[in-house]
Amino acid sequence: MEYRTLGLSGLRVSAVGLGCMGMSHAYGVPADKREMTELLADAVEMGYTFFDTAEVYGTPDRPHDNEELLGKALRSFRDRIVIATKFGLTFDTPHAAGPHALILDSSPETIRRSVEDSLRRLRTDHIDLYYQHRIDPKIEPEEVAGTMANLIREGKILHWGISEATETYLRRAHKVCPVAAVQNRYSMMARQHEALFPVLEELGVGFVAFSPLANGLLTDCYTADTTFDAVSDYRASMPQFRRESFEQNRHLLAMIENLAEEHHATPSQIALAWMMNKKPWIVPIPGTRRLCRLKENIGAADIRLNAEQVQTIDDALADMPMSEVFGGSPIKQ
Repeated sequence: MEYRTLGLSGLRVSAVGLGCMGMSHAYGVPADKREMTELLADAVEMGYTFFDTAEVYGTPDRPHDNEELLGKALRSFRDRIVIATKFGLTFDTPHAAGPHALILDSSPETIRRSVEDSLRRLRTDHIDLYYQHRIDPKIEPEEVAGTMANLIREGKILHWGISEATETYLRRAHKVCPVAAVQNRYSMMARQHEALFPVLEELGVGFVAFSPLANGLLTDCYTADTTFDAVSDYRASMPQFRRESFEQNRHLLAMIENLAEEHHATPSQIALAWMMNKKPWIVPIPGTRRLCRLKENIGAADIRLNAEQVQTIDDALADMPMSEVFGGSPIKQ
């Protein structure tokens, strides 16, 4: 495994991280705890050091299931890994079929309560990277950043970040307490946040890409006949998995397949390598429940694409027809 540093923060992580949400939330019923415990141990032994979770990744009956899973499974590896978790949102009507509307709350009081609860569930005395899960329009970025600065001084967190950050919010927050990383949706099908890259370079902020495989579509493991449980699996409502979307995305999927053959790789590895070869401070965090995918994803770090090859892919993507892709859960105003 290769390792990268998130911007100027000094936070060193594996070049590919592991998004753990799908083990407990949004991708069907939660996976078997024993199997996931073994998978997480396997990930550490392979060289993964970057594990991503959040306080809200769970089920209506076990709303914090994912943090609890990681806390128990990774406790013996704690000095070898980086744990990232998130605060600042809860789900509206969590018992209904997802995606659920989000209720935002980044008040200092809520942050204080959340960090203590996450520390307890993760069975640790500090959180390596603590993200604001979504921007709360009711709270100024300076107030959130000030709270983060206090938590860093107290040793409860080491670094902080913002998920779904905008340039204005990032700049204002960064002036108060330097931001280590922005975590935004990013894939070959969702490139809108590339506009933020010059700002990240200027400020020395790392970029963590969630949903780097477009929620799994770019793995080439699904067809127009694939179905998902509407109650427990968000993919049932994602536009890229509609039957007609496979025809709309055939040029994209064919391009990725051709690149995979050219580089003796898999489609997933190409989709990950494309972004990793753009900037040394981009770290994707694909999720999985399977050992073979864990091995496959880590292999993306070995694929080298030069600047000309990356630009050729970018140019093709810019002119390529493709379906809509899931853009996130609605915000409850």
